[in-house]
Formats: sequence, C-alpha cells, structure tokens
Amino acid sequence: MSFRDLKNFTEMMRALGYPRLISMENFVTPNFTLVTEILIWLVRRYEPHVDIPTDVDTESDRIFFIKAVVQFMATKAHIKLNTKHLYQADGYAVKEMLKITSVLYNAMKTKQMALEDAVEEDSNKFKFDLGSRISELKAARQLASEITSRGASLYDLLGKEAELREMRTAAIARPLEINETEKALRAAIKETLEIVEKIKEMLSNVVSDETSLDAKIEKKKQDLERHQKRLQTLQSVRPAFMDEYEKIEEELQKQYEVFVEKFRNLTYLESQLDEYHRLEQDRFEEAENCLRIMQHKLREEERDLMKGSLKDSDSDLDVPEDEGSDSDLEESRPSKPQPSRNAPMAGRGARFIGNMQGDDSEEVSHCHLDFKGAFSSLQKFQSDDSEIDADEDDTLQVLLSKSNRPPRGGVRPALPEESDDDF
Repeated sequence: MSFRDLKNFTEMMRALGYPRLISMENFVTPNFTLVTEILIWLVRRYEPHVDIPTDVDTESDRIFFIKAVVQFMATKAHIKLNTKHLYQADGYAVKEMLKITSVLYNAMKTKQMALEDAVEEDSNKFKFDLGSRISELKAARQLASEITSRGASLYDLLGKEAELREMRTAAIARPLEINETEKALRAAIKETLEIVEKIKEMLSNVVSDETSLDAKIEKKKQDLERHQKRLQTLQSVRPAFMDEYEKIEEELQKQYEVFVEKFRNLTYLESQLDEYHRLEQDRFEEAENCLRIMQHKLREEERDLMKGSLKDSDSDLDVPEDEGSDSDLEESRPSKPQPSRNAPMAGRGARFIGNMQGDDSEEVSHCHLDFKGAFSSLQKFQSDDSEIDADEDDTLQVLLSKSNRPPRGGVRPALPEESDDDF
C-alpha cells in the first residue's frame, strides 16, 4: 500500500459522506472492526436493501462475512476483490476497498455532471440566439424554394405519365437484341477506358509538375540564401560616401538654422515696416485734416473781413446834415485811418486778412507749423506717389505770409494829425 492510495481512499470516503472520520493512522496496524464497518457501509451504499451478516465475533463469522461481501460485489458490481487482503485489515485491505470507493465516487461525479448539464440545458432553453440561426434560416428558405420548383416539375412529369406509360410498356415488351446490347456495352467500356487513360495522363503530369515545382522551390531557396548573405555583407560594410553624407547633413542643419533666423528677422522687419507705413498714413491724414480746418478758418476770416470793409465804406459815404460850423463838422467826422510810409499800400482788389481776436492767430500759426512739418515729411517719403494741387499751394503761401505778418491786435500805424493847413 502506498501513501497516495491511503490519501485517495480517505478523500473519497469523505466525499461519499461516510459519517466517521478516517485517519491514515488507522491502518498502520490491522483494524478488522473498522474494515467491517466500511465494507457494510459501501455495500449498503451500492444496494440499500441487501442482506449481509454483520456478526464478526468469531473467526468463522469473519470469514463468512468477507466471502459474502466479495461474492456480492462480484455479482452485482463486477468488481473482483482479494479475500486474503481484506481479511488482513491493513493497508492491503485499503487497496481492495479503494476499488469499490472509486466506482461509487465516479458514479457520484457523473451524476453531478449530468445534473449540471441538465440545469444548463434548462437555462439554454430560454435563450434564443438569432445570430446562430441566420444560416439555418437561409438554408430553410433555399430548401423551400427548391421544394416548390421540384413540386412544379413533378406535376409536369405526372401530366405526361399517360403518354410515357405506353412508350414504357412498348419498350418493355420489345425483345432484347444481344448484338445491340453487346455493342452498347463495348462502347461504354471503351469510353470508360478512355477516361481512365486521361486520368492516368493527368496523374503523370501532376507528378512531373510536382518535380518541376520542387526544383523551382529549391532554386528559389538558394537564391534567397544568397541574397540574405549579400544583404548581411552590405549591412556590415560602411559605404565610402557615408562620411561625406554626414558632413553635408551637418552643414545642411547649420544652413537651415541660419535660414530660420533670417526668415524670422525678415518677418519682424516687415512687420516694423508695415507699422511705420501705418504711422505715416496717420500723420498724413492728420495733416490733411489740419489743412481743411485752416482753409475753413481762412474762408470765415475772409468773409468777416469783406463784411467789415463793406460796413466801413458805407460809413464813409454817409454825410451828416448838420448846419454847424466847419470846425464842428470836422470834429464830428470820424477819423480815417491812413497808411504810414513804411506800410504797404493796398491796391485795387486787395484783401485784408485778419480779425480783432488774438487767440485765432495763435491757433492758426500753431496749426500752420504742424502742417508744415507734416507736409515736409510727406514730401520726403511720398514725393513719387502724390502731388499737391494748385489751390493747396496758394493756401500754403497765404499761411506762410500770415506767419511772417505781425500778429493781429498789435499797434496800428499812427494817423496824421489834422490841421487848418490842409485846406
């Protein structure tokens, strides 16, 4: 008896539900009482209604009990047991009882597996997988169409049965001619032999093709090995131009860095140039706005001066109707402004520019200075793109003459004193 058999026996008895705990130390020495209990339990587990004597007090009773158990297992379970080993009641008896327990244990496992399969089948009954039945549905649809076509053809053939019956009976009633039969058989045999010859030729061609294909495969294998060796040699050898290639690659990397730097600088300079052009355009627009303001103010001043000159001419033409003395008339006459020697004389059609307010002159002069600076910068940067009109040139000359003229509101030239010598 081995330790493995004893361990398997104890585990199987525990799985079968033996009520007593069996230890591996129980069979070190002969223990006939325990062997008797185990055999009775195993026999009744196999056949619950069996009648076996349980009296083992004397030697003859023990022998009779062992013979009855061995006979029962041989006839019912077809298990052959050794009576001597069972009577020893030690490890050899365990080896004999292991035969019975293994049968019962396998039966229990088979029953459990059957129950599990039944439960699984019951659970699968309620599952319907349409994906697995698609092929079956296609086959059923195809069979249905085939049945319909076969039924239609059968109906047509049955309709021709009346005509075919007469032809069939006539053919059956006709006596067979041996010569024709032999001739048909010879033709069939000849045709069969030709087919066999063709098949043999095809087989021989297959053999030749197989040999040629084997030769080609072998040749291709040799070519593959040769090319692999060539590839290994090429990979191991460094090309002669590799150093030059690496050097050129480094130079290319440097040139690319220089290109990137120059491109970045060029982009920045273009943005700065665009910004500068925008500022110049703003300054030009500001100068044009200032020029329009100055022109408007000059027109207003000319209009005011024309109105003032008309009023002065009207006042000079008016004569008072007083009959007083000449001295009173001269005293009542308003003094006329007379130009000084150094002052320029206004000819016919001359214009007087200015008014009695000093603040306007300062504003106009300031705007004139701003316009002069803007105009000079505009001539410097946009001399080729734009030209100033003749009206703007005249206005600019008027502004320049106005800036050189003394401010309005200053000291007017002194009028000559009137005396009696003028008469």
